[in-house]
Amino acid sequence: MKTVREKGESENMREGSVKQEYGTERSVSITVEEMKSFYRYMHCCQLLHSGFCRDDILQKEDGPLLAAQIGSELQKQFAILPGGRGINGHPVIFLPDFPAFSELPEEELQNVLRYLTSVPSTTASEVGFILIIDRRLDRWAAVRATLLRIAGSFPANLHLVLVLRPTTLLQRTLSDILFKYNRDEFKMKVVMLSTVTELHAYIDPGQLTTDLGGTQEYHHDSWISHRTAIEAFALMVKTVAQTLQAFGTELAETELPNDAEATVELLQEHTLKKDTMKTDLKVALSQGGRLLACINEPLQADAEYNMTQDEMENLATVQRLMGQLDETETAFDDFWERHRTKLEQCLQLRHFEKHFREVRPQLDVMYERLSGFSEISISPAHAEHVLRELSSHEERAYELIDLALSLANEGDRLIENSHYAEDSIRPKCTELRGVCEEISSTLRSKKSLLLRALELHHSLEKAFQWCEEGIFLLANQPVDRCQSQDGAEAALQELERYLDTAALHTITDHGAICCQYEAVLNPQLRDHIDKVFQKQSSVQEMFEKRRVSLKKLAAKQTRPVQPVAPRPEVKSPLSSPNLQRKDRRFSADSALCKKGESPVHNGSTRHASLSEEEENLAVLRRHVMNELLETERAYVEELLCVLEGYAAEMDNPAMAHLIPSTLQSKKDILFGNMPEIYQFHKRTFLKELEAYTDCPELVGRCFLERMKDLQIYEAYCQNKPRSESLWRQCSDCAFFQECQKKLEHKLGLDSYLLKPVQRITKYQLLLKELLKYSKGCDGADDLQEALSSILGILKAVNDSMHLIAITGYEGNLSELGRLLMQGSFSVWTEHKKGHAKVKDLARFKPMQRHLFLHEKALLFCKRREENGEGYEKAPSYSFKHLLRMSAVGITENAKGDNKKFEIWCNSREEVFIVQAPTTDIKTAWVNEIRKVLTQQLKACRDAKQQKSSDSASPNATSNNTSVSLSPFRQKNQKKQDEKKLEPNLTSEANSCPSPKQKVSSPF
Repeated sequence: MKTVREKGESENMREGSVKQEYGTERSVSITVEEMKSFYRYMHCCQLLHSGFCRDDILQKEDGPLLAAQIGSELQKQFAILPGGRGINGHPVIFLPDFPAFSELPEEELQNVLRYLTSVPSTTASEVGFILIIDRRLDRWAAVRATLLRIAGSFPANLHLVLVLRPTTLLQRTLSDILFKYNRDEFKMKVVMLSTVTELHAYIDPGQLTTDLGGTQEYHHDSWISHRTAIEAFALMVKTVAQTLQAFGTELAETELPNDAEATVELLQEHTLKKDTMKTDLKVALSQGGRLLACINEPLQADAEYNMTQDEMENLATVQRLMGQLDETETAFDDFWERHRTKLEQCLQLRHFEKHFREVRPQLDVMYERLSGFSEISISPAHAEHVLRELSSHEERAYELIDLALSLANEGDRLIENSHYAEDSIRPKCTELRGVCEEISSTLRSKKSLLLRALELHHSLEKAFQWCEEGIFLLANQPVDRCQSQDGAEAALQELERYLDTAALHTITDHGAICCQYEAVLNPQLRDHIDKVFQKQSSVQEMFEKRRVSLKKLAAKQTRPVQPVAPRPEVKSPLSSPNLQRKDRRFSADSALCKKGESPVHNGSTRHASLSEEEENLAVLRRHVMNELLETERAYVEELLCVLEGYAAEMDNPAMAHLIPSTLQSKKDILFGNMPEIYQFHKRTFLKELEAYTDCPELVGRCFLERMKDLQIYEAYCQNKPRSESLWRQCSDCAFFQECQKKLEHKLGLDSYLLKPVQRITKYQLLLKELLKYSKGCDGADDLQEALSSILGILKAVNDSMHLIAITGYEGNLSELGRLLMQGSFSVWTEHKKGHAKVKDLARFKPMQRHLFLHEKALLFCKRREENGEGYEKAPSYSFKHLLRMSAVGITENAKGDNKKFEIWCNSREEVFIVQAPTTDIKTAWVNEIRKVLTQQLKACRDAKQQKSSDSASPNATSNNTSVSLSPFRQKNQKKQDEKKLEPNLTSEANSCPSPKQKVSSPF
């Protein structure tokens, strides 16, 4: 039996073990009680299902016959099973007088006998049957035929055959005589009886029907009705047992969903199935109850009624099945209750995990936010500001803590209710409480430190204020009044009173203060404490000097002196300390402002702005690189999915019957070289791209190193038309539908076959984005080169798609060299025959031709549009003419239109006037042709120089030079003389195409 488990995890797990990941419980094992409940339930189902063989209701392995199936044969009543037993318990089968017995089809006789012998129990059948044949009104020939037929077709163990022989004198005499001679022919024990009285010697009359002189009442229609009802009940019980067993297995093997919605759906689905099972059980129990009442009906009517052995067996069997149904229902209810509890607990767990995943990140954010608050402040205003900010987060923090603790309490309740995922829930509850405690502790610590810092600031400010007010007091004492004894005493008392307040406003112990507020001190605050202590010392020293002077004046009257103001640290004795502090702060602020306007500061600002811009570009580069890597990984996974889910399934024998004949053995056409593309990206390209994760501006090097490998896409794109054509023929087949169903894809295979084409075009977009954000970086040149190379591959792919559409060319296109350009043009032709120039009859009506420029030849083709859809709608090209580039010359400007140029050969015997759609296209083609011709000229010269250096004979060199250059140069010089203003460029070939290379009627 499989244990109930989470999706994707192993089935072999110990009881109570729980594997977990962040926020989600992944696997569980069922408990011992659940295992016992399941096995008890399955045992009941198996007993219910196997009870038929043991109790002989449906005991035949080769498909038992049912009364309902042979009802018409049973109704003929040529053989019956009245239910009686012989002396030793042999079941009795009675064949009453049936004149048409010899005319019965063999199949009917076999079915009835096979059915009747299957009704008694296995034990009774093994003892052997007693067959009573009543042929009192028949002839000996019929008796003999019946015995021979019985001997050859009786399907069970036959103990004894009792024959009531014919009663007429002649037939009885014949039977006595002929039976002696034919006894061995029957191959079974046969006893001839003359009267039913003789029959009673073998079978008790109580076991015989009234037709045979017995007392047993037998009603054939009732017997058939009872057998039909019993067998119908047996089949119903068997079906219910199978259904219950299958449903129990389904419940036991159910994988617990990973989200609440799926759990609710699964619970509803299983509940509906359970209700159906319960209904079936109740119907079976109800039908069994009615059947028992029907069997017991004769006993209800007559208490002295004696049941036959078959009736007693049927009664016992139905009672036993009813008991098993009751036991199975009880086991089912217990197992279902445990399963429902498990699903409900799973739902509770999913809700708990969902809330945990929601709350846990919020706690982390709150903790980081609170940790970011500084507990060290530089001023009271700063401390108050930070404290206000902290208080604004405090309410939200405690709300979040309450929510987290509530969730932890909910987890505790789940554990208390014996939840199966206790080992997963408990760590999360502990984690929640731990984080809450950290947040609370951090909040308390931060708040406490800020309050202590604010307290220190207030103490320092109070001390500083006391010093300022003391200085103001000293500065405002009237000197003239202090010259008198009374005035001096009054001033002295004033000083004494103010000094008495020092204990409440000043800081007394510098070391104690630093020790007390060590946690909130920073260099600025330490410096502030030092300054306050210095100021306190200065003020106290001033007070002490003033007090000494005033004591002298109070003790001895002195002569009047000129009033002189003391030495306060203020400019005017009339100005208040607060005003002075404001002036000093204003001056300091002004100095700071002026300092902030220095050139150094401005330069720092510009540097910071520049750094910020570079950082923004770096972020954008990383974003593009992340997109490149993520889409690359997704692309590799999609290719693997297609190859395993479709391509591999084409070789799966189990799926072979779903593959149409048009698709068989065409996997390479449908998928092209996708396996090669997958292997390249999986094993090489993705890993190399990941190496540039931290330096995306250098990823261009990776593309440049793998540019040759990326050319595998050309083969894939060339095969795409064939692939799409095959797909359109087979897209509706059952094979693709089955594969798509297994993969759970919303899109068909054709969408995934387009992925490689989309991917190779996606690279150039990503490279453009990276290049845009990498201007001035080290890898910018590599990015530009990689972009150009990718665009070159796309162009080559596009050109090759046109190239494979050429028809009618008998040669090998690969021998013409690399395809350089292709495009559609309007073309006029001129042919020079002898000394006359013959213009094409269609001179003023150009021909539309599609030109393919190769390294060694120029092809003229006629474009033909094809009907169809998708790639089947792509045009095809009919080959018309070929010019070898070794015999081609060009004239860049033709008369009449700046979009025209001429291509000619054989000293202008053949001239093709080509008109491009735009001047830019014309320029591009002329430049490319000039480049080809220039390369040919250079190659020719190099070959000439090589031959000259290798040849020992000057004559050979002269001949080579003459063959290579002279004829063409003479032609070229003549042409330049005729038309000096017309720029020409010709090849240095010495011959035009051979007759095999030309088409006699090119257009």
